[in-house]
Amino acid sequence: MEGIFVPISMFLGVFAILYVYWTTRTKERLALIDKGMDASIFQTTPAKYALLKWGIFLIGVAVGVISGYALSTSINEVVAFFTMIFFFGGVGLIVAYFITNKLSKND
Repeated sequence: MEGIFVPISMFLGVFAILYVYWTTRTKERLALIDKGMDASIFQTTPAKYALLKWGIFLIGVAVGVISGYALSTSINEVVAFFTMIFFFGGVGLIVAYFITNKLSKND
């Protein structure tokens, strides 16, 4: 019976955070409109190479899982997985930075 409280409380916590975020955002935008200001400052342009960055990062995480599995035979399994996932995820982000930097210079 106690095991049901954790998922319920996590769901309620996420719901509460999203509810406060969306209501606050709406109130801010309505206040700007009431003052006669332009609410276009909230419009964000999508990142140009966001999918490329996520793809390279997730490939790095997958390589980290595979190498963590291979390394788990020699050291503690939990340590092997976490260190390799973080290491190769970080390497993936660094590679994504250099690739997107090079692509943006070519544009």
